[in-house]
Amino acid sequence: MTLPGSAMNQPTFPELYERWLVNPLFRPWAEITLEEVGLSPGDRVLDIACGTGIVARIARERLGDGGYVVGVDISSDMLAVARAVAPGIDWREGNASALPLHDREQFDVVACQQGLQFVSDKPAAAAQMRRALATGGRLAVATWRSDDEIPFFQNLRRIAERHLGAIADLRHSFGEAAPLEALLQDAGFHDVRSRAITRTIHFQEGAPLLRLNTMALVSMSSVGKEMDDEERKRVVEEIVGESSPVLQPYTDGSGIAFELSTNLATAKG
Repeated sequence: MTLPGSAMNQPTFPELYERWLVNPLFRPWAEITLEEVGLSPGDRVLDIACGTGIVARIARERLGDGGYVVGVDISSDMLAVARAVAPGIDWREGNASALPLHDREQFDVVACQQGLQFVSDKPAAAAQMRRALATGGRLAVATWRSDDEIPFFQNLRRIAERHLGAIADLRHSFGEAAPLEALLQDAGFHDVRSRAITRTIHFQEGAPLLRLNTMALVSMSSVGKEMDDEERKRVVEEIVGESSPVLQPYTDGSGIAFELSTNLATAKG
């Protein structure tokens, strides 16, 4: 796999995300999500807020040439990595609340894995999901549970907050299942159901996860958004250094392992 190059040969955040997070962190949940809705030969699949496209890529692996897969993301940098990794998928730049769909284009399966919590207009995004889903089609939406239920990430956030003040971690901002179900019902979906799923996640190396998580926390903090690049790098290094002991209780012979929980909501069109 060759990722797109960047200035001075320094990898971009999406490249690091793909290299260090996708397989250990996002692939297991993508597999669970697609198993939940089920894929059938010839299905048309839409992956909303796809990032570097792991849901779309697994769907393509399972459907082969008989299926049609589209991935949509607002970030051109994320999509650049997605295109480099899987050029055969239809990758489109666009907002979840205004999907770039062709006239009357609909899908048998629509999925949104860990993206809805970042969308500012969630009712509009849910309405767009409904617009995109064919009658009788299957929807799956996953959002992380609150980090109050995930000690590993809660501890890391608290260390970062010593430097940055309170952080609204958007990744965990849609942690309750009831509002997610209500959102989908209000958008016109049928048979809306959800369940909380907890799995043990394994990383061969903890250091890249620690650094990428710190970068994310700094970028989401109001203080971090005001920093210049040099100050941001300095603060990231300080937080990473102080956070390293958090890894110790989760270390085993093969790397680190910790429990992670998500909501998984399903519905029909």
